[in-house]
Amino acid sequence: MALEDAKTQIDMAFTREDLRGPSFELTFGGALSFLRRRYTKDLSGVDIAVTGVPFDQAVTNRPGTRLGPRAIREASALQAPDAPYGWPYDVLSDLAIVDYGDLAFDYADIPSFPGLLTDHIRGILNAGAASLVLGGDHYISFPILKAYAEKYGPMSLLQFDAHTDTWADDDMDRVDHGTMFYKAVKSGIVDPARSVQVGIRTTNADTLGVNIIDAREVHETGPKAVAEKIKSILGNHPTYLSFDIDGLDPAYAPGTGTPVWGGLSSAQAASILRDIAGINIRGGDVVEVSPPFDTTGATAIAGAHAATEILCLLGWEKLA
Repeated sequence: MALEDAKTQIDMAFTREDLRGPSFELTFGGALSFLRRRYTKDLSGVDIAVTGVPFDQAVTNRPGTRLGPRAIREASALQAPDAPYGWPYDVLSDLAIVDYGDLAFDYADIPSFPGLLTDHIRGILNAGAASLVLGGDHYISFPILKAYAEKYGPMSLLQFDAHTDTWADDDMDRVDHGTMFYKAVKSGIVDPARSVQVGIRTTNADTLGVNIIDAREVHETGPKAVAEKIKSILGNHPTYLSFDIDGLDPAYAPGTGTPVWGGLSSAQAASILRDIAGINIRGGDVVEVSPPFDTTGATAIAGAHAATEILCLLGWEKLA
């Protein structure tokens, strides 16, 4: 039916009636939404709400991640016709997933931003859905985690990243994408002993007790061993997964603000994400995709794939 459907499907972001199923709309046409899911603010019966947060006022180096959500949505059109590869179910057909649109905020009123984002995610969680957030710079994970900790208590954090983002910063009102997990640990919303950071390759003398699997360990022990180590640390604790695209080596994801050599390959990341299936994941994000530095679109494609894998992880408990 795919060829027949492709002749008639257009603007599925607005015209599709069923929240489940693939889309055979032309990948190069139509209105953009993540994986051609329906745009809606109605969360009735929704399992997962995908939402964009086009914010990059916390960057320390190259800006541009405010354009990340739009680029990831565009790249995801390449995946919309097919079930995600390597999973025992088709999350797009078996779960009700919507594109909830972007967070609205005043770009010139930075102090109000964190509270607005926490409220945005709180509304999704209160409706009974999980959130998958497309960033935006990495600071956004901190206000998001506040909403998750309200619902589930202190969270395990599973972070793919070149940087720990736990540099000391005791001013809780500062908006900085390199210190937000320091604040998350110090404020008690992240449990460091049951958290893992994967792909780290920058120096930080005090990582606050968070478990580190640096990039070299990934390369030397392999994705399967890394996935097993992650699962042993997280156990069954409620987990939030944050995928900073600079966790990948710049060869695979050049379009980001703070690239660091020696990172994970896309193949390594894909294998780890699939092999951690069964963790008690409650939500996630993909951050730091910066289209101005993504001349081939490879970074946005990697971001779209990482986001799709998070959807599949979220579906494990219901579908496996």
